[in-house]
Amino acid sequence: MIEVSHVSKDFIKYEKEKGLKGLVKGFFNAKKKIYKAVDDISFSIKEGEMVGYIGANGAGKSTTIKMLTGILTPTHGEIKVNGIVPTLDRKANAKTIGVVFGQRTQLWWDLPLQESFSVLKEIYQVSDEDYEERMAFFNEVLGLNEFIKSPVRTLSLGQRMRADIAASLIHNPKVLYLDEPTIGLDVSAKLAMRQAIKKMNETFKTTLILTTHDMDDIEDLCSRIMILDHGKIIYDGDLSKIKEKYGTMKTLSFSCGEAFEQVNELKEAFSFDPDFSVEVNELNLIIKFNKHTTSVSQVTTFVMKHVDVVDMSMSDTDIETIVASIYEAKVVNV
Repeated sequence: MIEVSHVSKDFIKYEKEKGLKGLVKGFFNAKKKIYKAVDDISFSIKEGEMVGYIGANGAGKSTTIKMLTGILTPTHGEIKVNGIVPTLDRKANAKTIGVVFGQRTQLWWDLPLQESFSVLKEIYQVSDEDYEERMAFFNEVLGLNEFIKSPVRTLSLGQRMRADIAASLIHNPKVLYLDEPTIGLDVSAKLAMRQAIKKMNETFKTTLILTTHDMDDIEDLCSRIMILDHGKIIYDGDLSKIKEKYGTMKTLSFSCGEAFEQVNELKEAFSFDPDFSVEVNELNLIIKFNKHTTSVSQVTTFVMKHVDVVDMSMSDTDIETIVASIYEAKVVNV
């Protein structure tokens, strides 16, 4: 569905010296510097695939999306979306894609929401039958009927985001680009949004590229991620593999019926694990260890032999911590 081959995007920046002298000098002879927002990236995405496209601020995510939509022209390389070169045929490309930018809207601010949908129906030449069928589906998964007659300016952020997703899918696009679709939403609104996106992907087989800083969005929606750093893709593959490779730490938390006093014995018993650590807080015992070196059963067996355990919980390294460590290392080998 999407083919990106050795694509780069350069921007020219002009540097000026300080002071009045620098201002005058820069006006006639400013120093030119080429900044690579995207640097020789290549990837392909299959139909119906849901891909997380992540990176720190300034990594080149939005620039990539703008090239895929035809807004920007690559400096080098080639892009094809559903067989179309976006910058050569923007109108044909627009008919096959949908875009949602978290901080912008494609809805008409002063019109009732249903009027915005009617306008989009005419723009994309959607038949009456298809329109009614899709609006019924959007109401089912996004709950639009409760505010569809309200002017867009009166909608809450969560309502507007749901409406924007429906608007981007009204013409049943082959590809959907979501740029921070859950930004500013509360927990329940984020959950509803994710469920709606999954349902629409299952129903319409829509190919999805998701850019977000919310790692819960990525973990819930995408099985594949691409990590971008300073314009280069440093990882492209399964989320499960990167979690297995870099999510090495496990945490066991015990609520005890009595104080745990065998801390030194515990540390000595697991001294073979350099990542092993113990924290005691009143009747709570928190143990962190490397899952490739130490097993859960080893830790729980030792603890239960020495103290009365009331409750226990276990957690893995969260994806946000994993990605942060990858940004720091800038190299991924999986």
